[in-house]
Amino acid sequence: YVFIMHCNTAPFDNNDLRMALKLAINREEMLNKVLRGYGSLGNDFPINASYPLFTEIEQRKYDPDKAKFHYKKSGHDGAVLLRTSDVAFPGAVDAAQLYQQSAAKAGIKLEIKREPGDGYWNEVWNKQPFCASYWGGRSTQDQMYSTAYLSSADWNDTRFKRPDFDKMVLAARAELDEAKRKQMYHDMAVMVRDEGGLILPMFNQFIDATGPKVGGWVDDPHQELMNGYALAKCWMEA
Repeated sequence: YVFIMHCNTAPFDNNDLRMALKLAINREEMLNKVLRGYGSLGNDFPINASYPLFTEIEQRKYDPDKAKFHYKKSGHDGAVLLRTSDVAFPGAVDAAQLYQQSAAKAGIKLEIKREPGDGYWNEVWNKQPFCASYWGGRSTQDQMYSTAYLSSADWNDTRFKRPDFDKMVLAARAELDEAKRKQMYHDMAVMVRDEGGLILPMFNQFIDATGPKVGGWVDDPHQELMNGYALAKCWMEA
């Protein structure tokens, strides 16, 4: 569950403003109220402990004073428009309202625009510079970064376009030394976290239910309902 900013579009082309908006979100409150605790805190990069070669990075916390500092340093004045919709992710409208309240304590005025669900993924996501979005996990860190953070990626929805980052992705993909590769992914995560346009307050858990008469069920960490294959691969036993 994320909010995305276009790094190449004013006013979000200013990293101090991006940092202010990252510090102005109360992740714990959002996790408890939107996900009812069924998730984990996000840290503004798209990887968590489910991925191979994951390394811990200091958790970013809600800090209105630091957010206010970076907001003032950015020189931006006036409201910041955030677009959201019921279809962005479950609870996205409520999440935007919570964000608006926590940002206000840092002196940042978020203007929330609730967009219709019809056409949101065609007309708002990957087109408007600040909006709510949702990303499912990928099998590897390389796949996640290649899909959404390479400069050439069609789904680079934060417009994070850095030649030095691109080189790191390609180098990590070819690195056979696991320790070196793990460090590369750590460095990539820090770069996205501190300089990118991703605000990732929380990861959701998938909650599935099955029963003794359901045959063929296997746990799949990628998506709900066996990564979407449950209806094709499961059956009711007599």
